[in-house]
Amino acid sequence: MDTEKCTALLCVIESGSITAAAEKLGYTVSGVSRMMAAMETESGFPLLVRSKSGVVPTEDCKRILPTVKELARLGGLYEERTSAVHGLETGVIRVGSVYSTYYDWLAKTIASFSSLHPGVEIRFLQGSSSDFYCALTEHKVDFCIVSRREGDYDFFPLRCDPLVAWVPKNHPRVKDGFYPLVDFESEPYIDTYPGQETDNERAFRENGLSPRGQFLSVDIQATRAMVAAGLGVSLCNSILAHGLDMKDIVELETQPRCEVEIGIAAPRKVVRSPAAGSFLRFSLERIPN
Repeated sequence: MDTEKCTALLCVIESGSITAAAEKLGYTVSGVSRMMAAMETESGFPLLVRSKSGVVPTEDCKRILPTVKELARLGGLYEERTSAVHGLETGVIRVGSVYSTYYDWLAKTIASFSSLHPGVEIRFLQGSSSDFYCALTEHKVDFCIVSRREGDYDFFPLRCDPLVAWVPKNHPRVKDGFYPLVDFESEPYIDTYPGQETDNERAFRENGLSPRGQFLSVDIQATRAMVAAGLGVSLCNSILAHGLDMKDIVELETQPRCEVEIGIAAPRKVVRSPAAGSFLRFSLERIPN
């Protein structure tokens, strides 16, 4: 199957309109319509349901979408690698970091790389470690700074980072200088990014603990504000305090001590695009202290 048609189908589904997809892809509306008709003929069943409200995939189309996405990805990879053979530098690199500590370094690295490779487009993504590992699996990210997880990818360590207890400055454990991990089961706990495979959730699971999640937060700034207001305590990566106003919060090392490894995760070399491979090598030569 023509991978260009696969890319067009995905664009139509994402846009919800053949007209919008044609504009985005730089094709005529009739051209995209012919591509969709050709794909339906090749598939032997309808792929799209057209209505006044837009275009959506049929149930049969949904069943083949994972294969269509993979074909579109391989088509893009083929174009990048053939361009590399001819000495042309093209492609799209998707990079991101869970931790704002690395934003300045990553932005400067992108700027330096772009000045040397102006034909390569770089997109900066945001998300949690769970988001980025899902994106790695689906080939939607090429370079991300995350905490280490199990999986089929390459990992380049940057630092070991402790998990620390965030407590109000008048908390009784401040005088002890540490926070027993088991205390999270008896105190009001502020759970950041609930339902996700976070480092704090993994630490609790590894130690057989179930904190009483009295408050939920989907933003580290909100967690900081709730702890500072005395609503409860939280377990966070130490690196997340970077740039935050922590004057009303004390960070305490846990007992037992919990650490996570932070580093750069990237697709395996065999599936890495030439542009992504170049950016990874460029970045590894400039790893910050």
